[in-house]
Amino acid sequence: MKNLYINTRFFFTLIGVGILYVFAFFFPFLMWVAHIVLLLCFLAAMVDYLLLFNPKDTVLAQRILPEKLSNGDENPVKVDVKNNYGFKINVKIIDEIPFQFQKRDFVISKQIDSGKNTYFQYILEPKERGEYSFGSLNIYVESPIGLVSKRFRFQKDASLASYPSFIHLRKYELMAVQSEFLLGGIKKIRKLGHTMEFEQIKEYVPGDDIRTINWKATSKTNRLMVNQFQDEKSQRIFMLIDTGRTMKMPFKGLSLLDYSINATMALSHIILKKGDRAGMMTFSKKTENKIAAENKSGQLKKISEALYNINTNFFESDFNRLYQDVKYSINQRSLILLFTNFETLDGLNRQLKYLRGIAKNHLLVVVFFKNAELQTLIHQNPESMQEIYDEIIAEKFEFEKKLIIQELRKYGIYTVYTLPENLNIDVINKYLEIKARGIL
Repeated sequence: MKNLYINTRFFFTLIGVGILYVFAFFFPFLMWVAHIVLLLCFLAAMVDYLLLFNPKDTVLAQRILPEKLSNGDENPVKVDVKNNYGFKINVKIIDEIPFQFQKRDFVISKQIDSGKNTYFQYILEPKERGEYSFGSLNIYVESPIGLVSKRFRFQKDASLASYPSFIHLRKYELMAVQSEFLLGGIKKIRKLGHTMEFEQIKEYVPGDDIRTINWKATSKTNRLMVNQFQDEKSQRIFMLIDTGRTMKMPFKGLSLLDYSINATMALSHIILKKGDRAGMMTFSKKTENKIAAENKSGQLKKISEALYNINTNFFESDFNRLYQDVKYSINQRSLILLFTNFETLDGLNRQLKYLRGIAKNHLLVVVFFKNAELQTLIHQNPESMQEIYDEIIAEKFEFEKKLIIQELRKYGIYTVYTLPENLNIDVINKYLEIKARGIL
């Protein structure tokens, strides 16, 4: 009996019978009509119960979950329901989805013909990384009579992990190919280097480095021959993610840290596809989650696992400690993308000497964020004095961000200044631009 539920149709029928009894006080002939209707109501409910609770007939259902959730993206969840009854049924699906989504009115209603399978689909969009626990999948079945319903419960417990965004990696890969065509106007210079990547032996011409003369080849050919090397193709790209208090700021449900993590995943995928080596680390009071720059088959999974449990704290990040760790752990010249956020010029000046120290040995790109709410205030049409004041203050903060960009450029530090929702595209484009120009 615990799976038996009385529907509203049954109560509405009883209300109708009650109205008949009220009128029967004034019109006595309606009394017998009311008795008959009440009896038919209970008989119909009994027949409905027998139809639904026949042990030979049942409903089968299954929740089909993805392997893992992609944070900040739309993740489809499917429900497969099969009707084994000998008649058409009305089903109401109430899935006990994780509490993080705060969906308290989740319900799907559908009619299913006898012996048919039906697939339902709904979308979940997680806003934080971590473990998501599903409860029971509840299926409420009604016969065509519709006075009572029977509940079926499936898959009482299921857990799913939410990882940094990975659903759109293929899309960003295609965008990267398109961006290379857009960067076609940039003159790409082929540089000769002195790394260990040997290219060929050629005859000496004035201007070649005499230190590369190959004396064995010279003695054999009786002409001066030199070794020619090429720049290392597999360059090192590191992504440094600030986990301090400035990255706690939320935009559209995701923190700046989550946007940075998703961008790191997308950029790492492109870096590995381009044949470069991707590495990362996080920092606040100290550096953590260090992943050496490699181009191995499992590198993207290793980065994803490292990013899974990263959270912000309320400390001010120690850029001095970051400078020391970068100096001793990244020995070769690399492209470093630093995800952080500076709101004021004073905030930058406190850390500028450490950024300059990193930029001496590496190509440094500082990635920081536009305040989406300030952008809205700047582009609105003010109608009151208060709105004018708000616009002026917003423009002041925006101007200070531009001063930060100029100050960084003064010391040869590149910048990406973008809205959080455009971060993935902008950092990928900056990486492709640097590669096309041969700066690294």
